[in-house]
Formats: sequence, structure tokens, C-alpha cells
Amino acid sequence: MLTAFARAFKTPDLRKKLLFTFGIIVLYRLGAHIPVPGVNYENVQQCVKQAQQGNNNLLGLMDMFSGGALLQITIFALGIMPYITASIILQLLTVVIPRLEALKKEGQAGQAKITQYTRYLTVALAILQGTGLVATAKSGALFSGCTVAREIVPNQSIFTIIVMVLTMTAGTALVMWLGELITDRGVGNGMSILMFISIAAGFPGALWAIKESGKLAKGWIEFGTVILIGFVMVALVVFVEQAQRRIPVQYAKRMIGRRSYGGTSTYIPLKVNQAGVIPVIFASSLLYIPILIVQFAGSGSGWSAWIQQHLVDGKPIHTVIYFFLIVFFAFFYVAISFNPEEVADNMKKYGGFIPGIRAGRPTAEYLSYVLNRITWPGSLYLGLIALVPTMALAGFGGANQNFPFGGTSILIIVGVGLETVKQIESQLQQRNYEGFLR
Repeated sequence: MLTAFARAFKTPDLRKKLLFTFGIIVLYRLGAHIPVPGVNYENVQQCVKQAQQGNNNLLGLMDMFSGGALLQITIFALGIMPYITASIILQLLTVVIPRLEALKKEGQAGQAKITQYTRYLTVALAILQGTGLVATAKSGALFSGCTVAREIVPNQSIFTIIVMVLTMTAGTALVMWLGELITDRGVGNGMSILMFISIAAGFPGALWAIKESGKLAKGWIEFGTVILIGFVMVALVVFVEQAQRRIPVQYAKRMIGRRSYGGTSTYIPLKVNQAGVIPVIFASSLLYIPILIVQFAGSGSGWSAWIQQHLVDGKPIHTVIYFFLIVFFAFFYVAISFNPEEVADNMKKYGGFIPGIRAGRPTAEYLSYVLNRITWPGSLYLGLIALVPTMALAGFGGANQNFPFGGTSILIIVGVGLETVKQIESQLQQRNYEGFLR
């Protein structure tokens, strides 16, 4: 593998792409440390330290996707989250709105139009989320337990608030542009690479926090246990993410003029985890809504007290609801992203068939049957992986809240890592070099 890396850097065009990608990553991480104008940076740092000592999971998911920039209130505070949300919304609307479905079928031109809509929606969501973040920081609800939470934004004039929102919106647009630059001129999918970097950036601090908060052998036993659990989880995720059910497809021979076409054998790869990390994101976001409402509405009423008591990380009711939501969204997302009838029609159009299955409706029913069978283990696997932070190190006290190898982070890091390695591998193979996997 090290030899493959050396050969990759010896190849001029590949070396250029790798260095360009590294340069964009450096710019992205630099922007994650530049505070937004109008914010008292010292007060923010003080509140962040107090939040890390506590257990504030309100904006944990968004802060993870921003690489810690959200709670620092920097110019990249919103990170790539608005783009992810916009992409998911457009993908869901494609099933509902016929116009978007027609654009999807138009090929590259239609996809370019959908990408343009995604950019517009990303900017709109960035304005909305930026306004919410500034309002939360201004009211002191962003760090509810901090003594100087209300002094994070000293000047609360309309002009200052507008400048802060516009700065964070421009930062989101810049992050989106950097991601597209990596896709066009670098290696791998740009948005996925930036997401990978954002999550990986929080690992060293989280691991060291576990060591510092540990009680056994000055924290080294907890630290080693977390590292061991991390390796086991990565191995498990790699194994399941690579697992797939291959449906054999045979294409009949056709004579067009004097030439013979078809007669080949291929397969349809159905992954065990067909939904990816989307169900975990959906379930996490949905469970954050009640907590967010309580933060703004206050904790005086009985229903808000019940939410604070039962719908927080580690509580049995929260754990059960979280697990079943992941299973539900796994089936839901697979149902809208993979259309067995469309696949069966395309196979029939080009003379393809599954051995032993008649073309047309029987093929669609068979694909739907197989997909439902393999989605069950995939959804249960997602639910168990997502619950690891709750179950792991339960006996180590405060170390559990800093557990870095959460389901969402591990799934994204492993998935992006495998995809990027495969892309570099394919480019090396084109030049007759040994790849990473040999």
C-alpha cells in the first residue's frame, strides 16, 4: 500500500490531483477556525469548554458535520450540512414531483439542472439555519449552562445579526464551491471528502478527552478500550458495506444486420446496506426536534420536563425510539431510491432477464422480494451501529459521552475512505501500476 502511495505521487497528473485536494482541505480547516464578525471569541471558548465537560447533545450532529466549527461560531459554522439536507430533499422530491423525475431521466443535462436547484436550496437553507444559529447564540440557548452564554454576541443590533447570517451563508456557499472543485480537479467526491475531514478532525480531541476523564490507570485503560472498539467497528462496517447480493442477469443475442449483439452475462449488485447513512441522519435529526423546541420554549411545563427526562441520549425510551426510527427510515429510503419496476422495464427493453424468472412484472416482484429480505439485516445493522455510543463504555462513567466512534461518523468515514481508495486504485490500474488492494 505504501508503494502504491509512492507511485501515485510519482504520476504527474495524479500527484497534481492529490496535492490540489490536500490544498483545498487545508483551506477548509483554516476557515473552520476563523470566527464570525460580531462574536466574542473568548466567551465562546469558555462556553465550549463548559459544554465539553457537560453533556449537551442538542447540536451534536451538525457540530460533527462542521468539524467543530458550529459551536465555535466560525465562518464555516454551518459546514456542509445545508448541502446534505438540500440533496436529500431534492432526492425525495424527485419521487413526488414529475418534473424532477423527468429531469432525472434526461441524463447529464437533467442532472445538471437538479444540481443547480440543489445549490439554490442550499443557500436558502444556509440563511435559515444561520438565522436560527445566531438567534440561539444571542438568546444564550446555544450554551444553556454557560455563565457568559448571553454575552457571546455583545452587539445585538439588526446590522450585526444580518452581517453574521450573511457571513455564515457565504461560508456555506464557499464550502459547496470547494467541494465541487475537488470533484472536478481533485480525487474523489468533493462533498464526501469534506464531510470525511470534518468528522475525522474531531477524533483526536474526543480520544484525548476520554483519556483525561478516565479513572482506570489514569485513563489509559478507557483510552485503549475505545481504540479497540473502534478497530472492531471499522472491520465490521467494512465487511457489511462491501457485502452485496448479486442478481444474475442474462442478455439474449440479437442480430442487427450482420452483427450479433448481446449474449452477455452480468449481475445487479444489491448492497446489504442499500440506504447508507441516510436513515441514521434522518432519525437523529427527527429526535433533535423535541429537544430544540424545549430549548426555545423553556422547561416550565410538564411535557418539556418529560422530554428532558426521557428523550436524551442514554435514556431507554430515546434508545428504543432511535432504533425503530432507523429501521423505518432504512426501508423508507430503499423504497424511494430503488424502483424494481423501473429496473425490470429497462431489462426487458434491452433483452435482459433473470434466469428462471419471467421478464416484466415477475422480475419486478422478485427484485422487490430480494430487496426486502436483505434490507432487514441492513437496517438492524444500522440500528446496532448507531447505538454503540450509548452501549459502549457504560461502566466507565463520563467517558461514554465523549465516545468518538459513533454510528454516523464510522459509516461516513469508512464509506468515503473505501470510495476514495477505489478511485485512486482505478487510476493506478489504468497506468499498469499495482493498486492499494493487491
